[in-house]
Amino acid sequence: MAHATPWRFTLRRAAREFGRDRCVDLAAALTFYAVLSLFPAMIAVVALTSLVGQEESTETLLSMAAEVVPASAMSALAPVIENLTTAPAPGLSLALGLAAALWTASIYVHAYSRAMNAIYGVPEGRPMWTLRPAMFGLTLVLLVFLALATVLLVISRPIAESLGALVGLGTTAVTVWTLVRWPVLLLVVAAVVAILYHFTPNVRKPRFRWVSLGAITAIGLAVIASLSLGAFVVNVGRFNEIYGSLAGVIVALLWLWAMNVALLFGAELDVELERSRQLRSGLPAEETIQLPARDTRASTKRASKDAADISRGRKLRESHEESAAGSEPAEESNETGEGSN
Repeated sequence: MAHATPWRFTLRRAAREFGRDRCVDLAAALTFYAVLSLFPAMIAVVALTSLVGQEESTETLLSMAAEVVPASAMSALAPVIENLTTAPAPGLSLALGLAAALWTASIYVHAYSRAMNAIYGVPEGRPMWTLRPAMFGLTLVLLVFLALATVLLVISRPIAESLGALVGLGTTAVTVWTLVRWPVLLLVVAAVVAILYHFTPNVRKPRFRWVSLGAITAIGLAVIASLSLGAFVVNVGRFNEIYGSLAGVIVALLWLWAMNVALLFGAELDVELERSRQLRSGLPAEETIQLPARDTRASTKRASKDAADISRGRKLRESHEESAAGSEPAEESNETGEGSN
């Protein structure tokens, strides 16, 4: 029997564990939390771009989103962005948007943490009073990354023009930045994915990796899914006819779901790569990844409560059996007495 190569073993096991961990269902749950955090986050991002004073910030955001989001989904998102930019008091909307975005997005990050624990096959051991602040702080870091990337892209043209004039490059600087802005955005997205992969599960990894094969795979799958969904909507003409005004909303939900599916598969791939490394180094990782937990207090407490419930249930069963056994001789004696009479 031929031995499986490490890559074949890793890919096959990643695909199998992806189904076994019900990642498709987990992605659907994450999509719900993503929808809750999407519009508050948009309020914060639009308010930030309004504060920097660029008049074409709305058009810039719309053009950027149109290059990533399918056209039918943009039909649902574009009116929201346009309405947000015309709202008064950007400072107030920024404060409210950041507060709402931070809270709702932290719910998404917390749900993603539970999904990552399922992928690693570990229970959540961090107590709630440490887990919630940790997820809250992690959400803040992720939003800062995304907000800085958005602001950088929105105000990039005037900055490039100013730098070009300063060093004597003129419009060449704008042309160069137009070419490199998407790779810069890709690096930011890769950093966001790396942070999610490293800090959300209840496992302590040896070191932090800014770029992993799982993260690259997740981003690649997300791009392919976006292009495929856009091509499907464009080529299937009856899609809009069937769903009417809901077509944009449905496509947006499908797109978010596909993004979460890609993120979870990338995480599965990273887990199986770690398993393969441990197996080749002689660690018994056939069933469980040999990584220490960040915390075990909550899981230990839950295990103690479960054991107590099992003990109480066993006593209840045994007491019922004893009472049933005690009633049987009494019934037999009654039957004997009635027979003698």
